[in-house]
Amino acid sequence: MSEPKTPTPTPAGDTYKGWVFKWTNYIKGYQRRWFVLSNGLLSYYRTQAEMGHTCRGTINLATATITVDDACNFVISNGGAQTYHLKASCEVERQRWITALELAKAKAARMQAESGTNAHQGGPAQNSEVQSALRTLGSKVEDLSTCNDLISKHGSALQRSLSELDSLRLTGEAGDKIRQVTERATLFRITSNAMINACRDFLALAQAHSKRWQKALQAERDQRVRLEDTLEQLAKQHNHLERAFRGAAQANASPDSKGEAQKEREFHSSSAASTELILILSPRRSSSNVSGFNSEMCPDDQSLNEEPLAMNQESPSQELLPLRKRRTRIPDKPNYSLNLWSIMKNCIGKELSKIPMPVNFNEPISMLQRLSEDLEYHELLDKAAKCHSSLEQMCYVAAFSVSSYSTTVHRTGKPFNPLLGETYELDRRRESGYRSLCEQVSHHPPAAAHHAISDRGWTLRQEITVASKFRGKYLSIMPLGTIHAIFEKSNNHYTWKKVTTTVHNIIVGKLWIDQSGEIDVVNHTTGDRCHLKFAPYSYFSRDVARKVTGVVMDKDGKAHYVLSGTWDEKMEFSRVMQSSRGGENGAEGKQKTVYQTLKAREVWRKNPQPDGAESMYFFTSLALTLNESEDGVAPTDSRRRPDQRLMEEGRWDEANAEKQRLEEKQRSARREREREAASQRSATAPHDNYQALWFERCEDRITGEQVHIYKGGYWENKERGSWDGCPDIF
Repeated sequence: MSEPKTPTPTPAGDTYKGWVFKWTNYIKGYQRRWFVLSNGLLSYYRTQAEMGHTCRGTINLATATITVDDACNFVISNGGAQTYHLKASCEVERQRWITALELAKAKAARMQAESGTNAHQGGPAQNSEVQSALRTLGSKVEDLSTCNDLISKHGSALQRSLSELDSLRLTGEAGDKIRQVTERATLFRITSNAMINACRDFLALAQAHSKRWQKALQAERDQRVRLEDTLEQLAKQHNHLERAFRGAAQANASPDSKGEAQKEREFHSSSAASTELILILSPRRSSSNVSGFNSEMCPDDQSLNEEPLAMNQESPSQELLPLRKRRTRIPDKPNYSLNLWSIMKNCIGKELSKIPMPVNFNEPISMLQRLSEDLEYHELLDKAAKCHSSLEQMCYVAAFSVSSYSTTVHRTGKPFNPLLGETYELDRRRESGYRSLCEQVSHHPPAAAHHAISDRGWTLRQEITVASKFRGKYLSIMPLGTIHAIFEKSNNHYTWKKVTTTVHNIIVGKLWIDQSGEIDVVNHTTGDRCHLKFAPYSYFSRDVARKVTGVVMDKDGKAHYVLSGTWDEKMEFSRVMQSSRGGENGAEGKQKTVYQTLKAREVWRKNPQPDGAESMYFFTSLALTLNESEDGVAPTDSRRRPDQRLMEEGRWDEANAEKQRLEEKQRSARREREREAASQRSATAPHDNYQALWFERCEDRITGEQVHIYKGGYWENKERGSWDGCPDIF
């Protein structure tokens, strides 16, 4: 059977892909590999299927040299550390790759230079759309300039070859053809130079007019902000005037005008029940009069200038409630190179516990915030709280347990380790009806307690301790602890544990994450159980990647629902009509059960990623808001952590220094506690007398484990603004 013809490499935007032969060793010689050129990096794989998980090698073209050996062979090297000897199937294909590589190399070098320049410059003007457009135009002109250099180089080679032919003194028709080709090559070079010069003139004109475009754009933005502020102020005035008029009408109503007062009340109640607010804006009314009138009527609402207004649909008689406008972007992740040798050099002679890990491995949120991300799909618990059947409720709870892993599929960064006593609150009571609190309750071993409560009838609590094992090529992360979900209406109490997370290609290659293991979701009230299985990724498996399957059974072991899907996309459940034993499955001789089900219904689907998520650590819409600054939070809140904030802003060197300072401060506080405990304790007393502030340690009545459970007081202290008992950890 003959080998299929090698396809021509295909461009896709800034990406170039195709089959190329790569020299491996003297035994195997050249082997066909799938090469991908993207963002200034040339990577290769054994097959196209490996692109999602296993990269065999990558070379940075910004500092690489590209040389041509012969008609089909070419070499790429970055100074001796990496060298690829490649061979194309023909000379034309080799030339296509050379052109694409030269363009990518020029672009990578230019981006590296711009990143160095942008590190010392800042300001909102550089982030504007105009500047972005200008940079794009400049990039395209640079590409054209690179093409011009390539054309000049190849044109010169062509002219030399033609001159050599001309020197042979060919006569007749052959000599005339050679002279004609030489003239055409010269005209082609002149035309390409003229094209490049015209593009440069266009860029100069665009830069000359950029200031005027920026001023016009800023004026439009300012006008929009002023109109939004005016609209909001008028809405609040309308609300306060309506309440004042209603109170005055009730106070002045006489017995003789009961009918008229009744009509007025009916009119105002119907107005209050409306969910729309109609306003007439007068452009001639000065903004000073509006703000002055509002300061007299509602001085407490001045802090709500940038918040949209929403109506509480469940109680139309309530006033308009302001909703905070959450951010949708964070600063892009800087393109900093990671020098492993400098990290190893700093570790020489230090204790293992005192080695500072740089923030290059992190993402700008803490483990407490990552724990709060479990509530990304809280609506599953809202739906579960409304279910009348405990078995159907189990399906939603099981889907919720799977949904928490969907945020990890591209998240290879490590969250910041919380300091002892660090807290994080997530208050979404107005938007989604719930609020949660996390606290780092132990440092050795590290443990975090989490408590969330919803106005829609459910409570979620957990205490998680993470154990990890490095196994050479991959890192296994095993969360220890039990998650509890309690529903108020049905009094159903569910528990489950998390599966093992595996980070592959720790040493070399592209990092990728897999989830594997089994989850047993148990309803301790009714005895119902759901067994979920997360299938590990296998290169030779024919199953769908990241597959999850499960069966919901009652206390007698009878199956009622079957769940299936993937932990990174969606889950479905089907009602079981009949089950039967099939043939033997596997080497152990176990019989697998075959279920006959009704049509599957989708119970959960992953939300789409925000625009530009790949440059923002692949954060979800919720994760983008987790580290947003908020007033009134505790001084120990993760939002106030300085090293994490510096990393989010792109100031990684300062973040590393601040991270080292905080860790040393935590060690000093621990030594001080141990000295105090040593002077007071008996021989059997614990070494460290630290006690959590918002959680208390007790025995769980369901599992019998020693856990930390929320004891109350946080939200009450927040309302009073009293944080006297909080430690100084930052």
